Amino acid sequence: MESVGGASDLERLLAEQMAYYRAVAHEYGDHALPFAGGDELSAALDRFRPTGDVLELACGTGQWTSRLLGHARTITAVDASAEMLAIASAQVNSDRVRFICADIFRWKPDRAFDVVFFGFWLSHVPLERFGSFWALVADCLKPAGRVFFVDDGYRTPGELVEGEASSTIRRRLNDGTAHHAIKVPHKPAELEQRLAQIGWSVNVTPTSGPFYWGSGSPDPG
Repeated sequence: MESVGGASDLERLLAEQMAYYRAVAHEYGDHALPFAGGDELSAALDRFRPTGDVLELACGTGQWTSRLLGHARTITAVDASAEMLAIASAQVNSDRVRFICADIFRWKPDRAFDVVFFGFWLSHVPLERFGSFWALVADCLKPAGRVFFVDDGYRTPGELVEGEASSTIRRRLNDGTAHHAIKVPHKPAELEQRLAQIGWSVNVTPTSGPFYWGSGSPDPG
């Protein structure tokens, strides 16, 4: 997998990705993937039962926040897009949810959580930040804490402006405006191995469509 040239290039790419998600907030639903398997993700999350105090990273418009509320005692939902958070807070409207606008790569938790959840975010974490991101997740968890995530590895041919080997893609808004972003096409078995190498015990399960979910915890000791 090709990496971005240098630290400054990576920062610029992450800033452009953030700008894309701010701009796409009010049309986010228009870009949903029209594939089977979404119901399998929801069912898997319900079986996992994210109880207690839950941290949701990259909560977006609150689609998963609402489902998490069916299990959680409290939710702390973090996203870098104020536009996304405005939609999420209006949709969820619960005093059990605390919304925080922050860049996840710079944010530090102020407490520990029973569960960390992120939906369709891991594939937007550059491989250069993979280890540090999972270190953050570990720092956010209580000693017996668990993690659950859902995602996909789907990329259209038109998005692959730097070729299939690159994790840099280009996405367009409804008005045609283009933004570069990161989309790492993780494969479940490879992702399990990558996580095991950095001290996590996580099972990653594919659906009947392009989606997958993962659940687990840091390896003890």
